[in-house]
Amino acid sequence: MTINVLFAAPAKDWDEYAPLLRAAFSDHGIDAALSLETPPEETDYIVYAPNSSLQDFTPFTRCKGVLNLWAGVEQIVQNPTLTQPLARMVDDGLTQGMVEWVCGHTLRHHLGMDTHLFGQDGIWREDTAPPLASDRTVCVLGLGALGSACANALRQFGFRMRGWSRTPKLLEGVTCFYGTSGLLDALTGADIIILLLPNTPETENTLNAETLARPARGAVVINPGRGPLIDDDALLAALESGQIGHATLDVFRTEPLPSDHPYWAHPNVTVTPHIASATRAKTAVNVIAENIRRGEAGEPLLHLVNRDSGY
Repeated sequence: MTINVLFAAPAKDWDEYAPLLRAAFSDHGIDAALSLETPPEETDYIVYAPNSSLQDFTPFTRCKGVLNLWAGVEQIVQNPTLTQPLARMVDDGLTQGMVEWVCGHTLRHHLGMDTHLFGQDGIWREDTAPPLASDRTVCVLGLGALGSACANALRQFGFRMRGWSRTPKLLEGVTCFYGTSGLLDALTGADIIILLLPNTPETENTLNAETLARPARGAVVINPGRGPLIDDDALLAALESGQIGHATLDVFRTEPLPSDHPYWAHPNVTVTPHIASATRAKTAVNVIAENIRRGEAGEPLLHLVNRDSGY
């Protein structure tokens, strides 16, 4: 029996995804009809991007799963019409991209690269060599798939690694904390803080005036997670006081970041335009195909979203 799959993502993505999805379906032994216009009452699965025009899932009475193309689900998880199982995207390409971006910017700040990149003035200074990684404490906030992968990668450099999550986690070579009190302990004395938490009401303003006072003076904040994780006014105040030495920010409450936002002109802020990582179609299609195979075999879908926790 042919399985009907609706591609509910921006039309610009169709040309890239359609041939790759069809190949992945074939590789997984799935007889599927992929379309941009499958009638709701005939749709078995939806390949979905939250910026799609599809926002009402009520007519999709036959649908067995909504398979998100993004790691983040905050734009869809609270949709009251979405009663079908929702799976978020966890794929090797997205994870590898995040690991590379996080490691790159962590090493940039650890080694003080900006001093020389922006200091080409012809003066030879007898600068001291940067410290070893074993002299730095790096704290990763969020130990899901992306956070755990980044923590594991940074551990290979020899950093003193800490991690924090809402619930207990165990990660080799990483001192793990959890819960409200654990957050303060995890941040205390940290030199570099990396945010990879989901965007939920509970995680909003994780970095605020109180928590930003905990790291070592001059600490670096790196945020490739979600914009609302940071209280922007508190971060700007911490930058002005020197409590935070630099912030490298890839995500923001409003995107694109308005041209008059203080972050753009601040000498101790690096803005990148939400490029830390992205779903790679070449690898993501295999996650989609595997979930459809599992759904048809009566197996639980991978990476199901918990509606109560929001991720």
